[in-house]
Amino acid sequence: MRAVLTVIGKDKVGIIAGVSTKLADLDINILDVSQTIMEEYFTMMMALSFSGKDINFEAIREELNLLGKELGVKISIQNEEIFNVMHKL
Repeated sequence: MRAVLTVIGKDKVGIIAGVSTKLADLDINILDVSQTIMEEYFTMMMALSFSGKDINFEAIREELNLLGKELGVKISIQNEEIFNVMHKL
């Protein structure tokens, strides 16, 4: 399964490291990443890949929500298929 993850919030040290470490802990592979800082705001989008068949997407979402609170950012994750349908012109 593939997913799209977005991170938005005030820039500070450790956001990329925190998100990347959490994804590694959850055995989620980062396929592609784009990030930028617009004035004092950090934005990042990642394409992710999950291995294995027993993926508890809601548990992953909850872990990322908790991490977002720790880092002071908003982290959102969506199944890539849903993301593509929602953002198709």
